[in-house]
Amino acid sequence: MTSTQGKLTRPATASVADTLRVALEVALPTLAVGVIKRRPRVLAVAGKLHVDRAGVKLLTRLREKHDGHPLKLRVPGRSVGLALASEDVGTVLAGAPTPFSPSTVEKRAALGHFQPHGVLISDAHDRRPRRRFNETVLEPGRPLHELATPFARAIADEAAVLLSEVTHDGELSWAAFDVAWWRLVRTVVLGPGARDDDTLLGLLERLRLDANWAYLHPRREKLRERFRARLTEHLGRAEAGSLAAVIAEAGDDGTAADQVAHWLFAFDAAGMATFRTLALLATHPAALERVRAGLDGFDPAEPDQLGYLRACVLESVRLWPTTPMLLRETTEETSWGPAGTTVLIFTPFFHRDAALPYADRFDPDIWLDGRAAANPALVPFSAGPAVCPGRDLVQFCASTMLANLLRQHGFEQATGPVPAPERPLPAGLDNFHLRFRLLPD
Repeated sequence: MTSTQGKLTRPATASVADTLRVALEVALPTLAVGVIKRRPRVLAVAGKLHVDRAGVKLLTRLREKHDGHPLKLRVPGRSVGLALASEDVGTVLAGAPTPFSPSTVEKRAALGHFQPHGVLISDAHDRRPRRRFNETVLEPGRPLHELATPFARAIADEAAVLLSEVTHDGELSWAAFDVAWWRLVRTVVLGPGARDDDTLLGLLERLRLDANWAYLHPRREKLRERFRARLTEHLGRAEAGSLAAVIAEAGDDGTAADQVAHWLFAFDAAGMATFRTLALLATHPAALERVRAGLDGFDPAEPDQLGYLRACVLESVRLWPTTPMLLRETTEETSWGPAGTTVLIFTPFFHRDAALPYADRFDPDIWLDGRAAANPALVPFSAGPAVCPGRDLVQFCASTMLANLLRQHGFEQATGPVPAPERPLPAGLDNFHLRFRLLPD
């Protein structure tokens, strides 16, 4: 059963008009931008039109209209519910994998293009050992991974290469950052031998673009096999200081390549969040000064927990969620409806809820003083038993990269809407077209 304000409730039923509004103002823009692989041009247009802001306003009106009850949408042939209360978000996410399974028909159709045996789309039986494998390798709940030292050194090396290029050009673009980020990701996940394998990433990108269309695009099995063979070759080397080495020790049940494919997919969003965090720090002097103070004595060759910088990354993902729509599918009858009901959680609505005093401003301290933890709907890495197992590793890589960039250099945003502290932050931030000028330190 779901709860709203502590009471057991059943969903209210949306009108046909309200269902259409949700489809047009929430679902369609989310799909258009690209759920699995972002479409830069569409993202740029969506940012200019503030489409997420429109979706937040619509859901706010619906919450008021239905007293916060979950909303049953009128979708022909489907049972679909929309969460409108933070308490319901907590209940649903805590209920994985039963009765609220992360493996939904939409995810299976999309992710099946490049990771058909990934843990996120596994049934309850297969999910348990695959989740255990992910946790063994990625070490969630541990701020510093057992391989944090070689990872920190790899990050420092890539940051140094990137900064040398920026110093020469005078500007830092997304294109330059993205190249450095993926070199780092391939080194951390697969080892130095994979650092320059752009072909692997190209294959994955093509599969992810197909995945945006889910069941509307046929699966290209030969392309997926080429990607899988190349990925398996890298994993087979099990290079010291990489996650591939940990995988070799943990043992592969035949699905490790699919789990790793998901990690690579997730690291793409992590790069976006890191670059957006740089934009926030470049335009919020007080926060940047605090970051710099925390970097006093920072050694790039040694791992550091970087608590405040991690909070900045989390705040970036709150402001601009890299997973705007969380989906769950019921495995049995619940108050949401019969088994097979899809539950929608639109994260921008909860992360930018006007009732939050910090809704539209950059406030990393909410992740340090307990305010974020007290709100079950603030879920930058999801929550509950299906929470992202790589959350700590992602935060480490993002914060350490930022530390290397900022410890001796200043950046000034040169393009795009400036997320200034004196006015509400924009509903979207197009990372693809962001550029920064390097400032003398």
